[in-house]
Amino acid sequence: MIDWSTLHDVYGAAAAIPGLLERAADRDQDAIDRLWGRLCHQGTISSASIAALPQLADIAETTASGDWALDLAGAIAGGLLQDHHGADEEVARQEPTLARLRDLATARLAPGQDSRTYLGLLQAILAFDRQPLWFETLDDFTDSFYTVACPHCRAAVTIAIGDYGCYSSIRDWDLGDVHRIPLRPATADALTGVGRMLHELAERDEQTRLAWGLTHLFGRAECPGCGSVFGIASEYEAANAPWDFARRHTTDTP
Repeated sequence: MIDWSTLHDVYGAAAAIPGLLERAADRDQDAIDRLWGRLCHQGTISSASIAALPQLADIAETTASGDWALDLAGAIAGGLLQDHHGADEEVARQEPTLARLRDLATARLAPGQDSRTYLGLLQAILAFDRQPLWFETLDDFTDSFYTVACPHCRAAVTIAIGDYGCYSSIRDWDLGDVHRIPLRPATADALTGVGRMLHELAERDEQTRLAWGLTHLFGRAECPGCGSVFGIASEYEAANAPWDFARRHTTDTP
């Protein structure tokens, strides 16, 4: 049993949370709105947010209209990816619940879903999987730009994936993206790790735009400065992952 009197939500004491969860399970919209405000206000989470995850999973699993509970749990999991919540032990105890929520989100994926709903479910899966970089990065590839450092000459290379094209370039703030070189998308069987997982789901569910973008994001690019070829996702990870990972990243330089 949870002693809610010892916990706090975004606004203060969390004593009201159990009652709100009970009402929200019956699709009380006012209670749902208040839970969003108190448990995940603009991405801010609290001890009550973490404690509410098992009950949110119960609602999402047992209630036909429980999509809101899965959405809220996904937003809370996204907040947990921030390294300043100071609740590592509490989060560790929630790992079985996060795995359960991941399974629930995966089960909700289906062919024919609109791209926004589908993308939201994939982002929730990444949050439940503890994948902060790709949770933040994944989008619909309509107009996506990434900056990576060439691992050989260290030039800042702009990667474009979307309606403007799929290319690497050196960005000039007066002239725009100059010296554009087409990206080299990965084949499906060459994908590994999170890229493979996301691509397989998108392909399975006929999310063709998303699958197309993933092959480019997890493909290779040529540096316009020195002509070397490198993996886009691996260099993006090296630049944006936590310090201890980035410190271990090596290049061909002796």
